[in-house]
Amino acid sequence: MNKVSPHSSSSYFDSIEFQARLKKRYRAEKRFKFYGLTAIIMAFVFLIFLLACITAKGYTGFYQTYIQLPVTFDETILVSSISAEETSASLQENLMFADFQELVRQSLLKEFPDVTEPHQKRALFSLLSRGAGTTLKKALMKDDSLLNTSKAIWLPASSNVDMYIKGRISDKTPESQRKLKDKQLAWIKALESKGLIKTKFNILFFTASNSREPELAGIFGSVLGSLYTILACLIIAFPLGVLTAVYLEEFAPKNFLTDLIEININNLAAIPSIVFGLLGLALYLDIMELPRSASVVGGLTLALMVLPIMVITARNSLRAVPPSIRDAAMGLGASKIQTTFHHVVPLAMPGIMTGTILSIARALGETAPLIMIGMVAFVVDVPQTFFDPAAPLPVQIFTWADSAELGFVEKTSAAIMILLAILIVLNTVAAIIRKKYENKW
Repeated sequence: MNKVSPHSSSSYFDSIEFQARLKKRYRAEKRFKFYGLTAIIMAFVFLIFLLACITAKGYTGFYQTYIQLPVTFDETILVSSISAEETSASLQENLMFADFQELVRQSLLKEFPDVTEPHQKRALFSLLSRGAGTTLKKALMKDDSLLNTSKAIWLPASSNVDMYIKGRISDKTPESQRKLKDKQLAWIKALESKGLIKTKFNILFFTASNSREPELAGIFGSVLGSLYTILACLIIAFPLGVLTAVYLEEFAPKNFLTDLIEININNLAAIPSIVFGLLGLALYLDIMELPRSASVVGGLTLALMVLPIMVITARNSLRAVPPSIRDAAMGLGASKIQTTFHHVVPLAMPGIMTGTILSIARALGETAPLIMIGMVAFVVDVPQTFFDPAAPLPVQIFTWADSAELGFVEKTSAAIMILLAILIVLNTVAAIIRKKYENKW
């Protein structure tokens, strides 16, 4: 056996050739660190840029422009607008069918008495939202003493006026290229000079449902639709996913069949989500004939999508429990079922819950499978049950983004901000659970 003497070894490490190779390795390591750091910085910059763009377009959606007008709740005008078929014995019931928008028009004409031509009146009336009459109705229903009296009330402006006040529409743009004409801008500036226009927090955005008018559209109905959909998904996917994982990991024999099942589960986790939408369309709507656009159909479809992910994460959590736990329990006389459900599953539950929350977060942001089963329909009513038509938040964002109205641009970005906030909260909860209940064996 040849032995290297200390002198020859020392001389090799001190040689020019070795030092050159060592410096080359150091340079390669520095380049690798530089590339990795550059990639992280670029990803962070792109993320900040994306969030900045969304915030810049969407933060104004949380505010709404209002115009203050002295409104006279004239009983004669209100009652005369009620048809004979709708007239009932009670005045309070009669007012439910009254045309409160006529009060809005009369108030505007009193503010601008020089407007007499029909086309000018239409332009003037378009300064206020079509929901201004609803605001008056709610005020009178809340306080019926306002009848036959006058009161200054803040009414929602139209989307075009709102966009102009927020700077989205510029008066420097040629008149032929903007939706507000010069005469309308003059009326707006006249109201501003009197202090009759201001921007307030848009409570309707959080309390109202979808609408074709941007200034009246809200996310309350879509948030409830998402909630019902996710609950239906969770009720189906969680117990089925956990029990499947427990059986495959703890009880199923290791043979060709279980290997085939495991391969297919891994493949299903990588299938595009729109494929599950096609499956839900064929299974739940065509075969089972469940109601279209219902939250339960959306939940069942998303359950198909997240089920493979839940099975995989649950199996990994069960596999992480040391075999010594099983051996100790069974050595003390516990059965296989007792060992699994009294010891293994409780110890794996933090990991299972983390995987479940991340799966639900993914399902919450999905749009394609819900569009395939018809949940893209325009739904105004707030869903009350799992079987009511609903448009979850991601789908409503999709429909708003496809709208031609300028006011829906900020509504789309504002809804995206809400959806991102929900997803960040869910991921934070998952990280907290994983950190707090993590077991280090």
